[in-house]
Amino acid sequence: MIREIIEWIKTIVVSILIALLITTFVKPTMVQGQSMEPTLWENDLLIINQLLYNRDEPGRGDIVVFESNQLDEDGKPKLFIKRVIGLPEEEITISDGKVYINNDILSEDYLAEEYTHGDIKEIIPENKIFVIGDNRSSSLDSRSPEIGIIDFEDIVGQAVMRLYPFEGLGKIE
Repeated sequence: MIREIIEWIKTIVVSILIALLITTFVKPTMVQGQSMEPTLWENDLLIINQLLYNRDEPGRGDIVVFESNQLDEDGKPKLFIKRVIGLPEEEITISDGKVYINNDILSEDYLAEEYTHGDIKEIIPENKIFVIGDNRSSSLDSRSPEIGIIDFEDIVGQAVMRLYPFEGLGKIE
């Protein structure tokens, strides 16, 4: 009987350690809103890699989760999920519905619509990124002063996998 109890305790302790290890490196996150459609849909359950940007910088096209300067109902920084468009020390221009990086038009085959609202021309500072939602007409992002350019320190991680709904299970592109 004591042997069986010890085995149960071992199993429980190992399970808890594995759960802690997993939640240290990855974070489940639920998509709220429509700003990333058609890539991500409201209520999609995602896995966020929290360690990736400890050794690498975000790349153009990455989908990142970041803390904003806006607060949620609990007084904590609100999390947003957007696509990285501009990288440090690049010039981003949004004009006539098009996005330009260093005067070259950005090819974006993932957009809900072709037109990008805004009139922006600025150089992205070091250790910062410019992010926009894929659903450009329904996204609060770096084009807006409420969000602005994102500091590397505010990035929680990269969205790497969709867990739910099951028909969408897989790597996020």
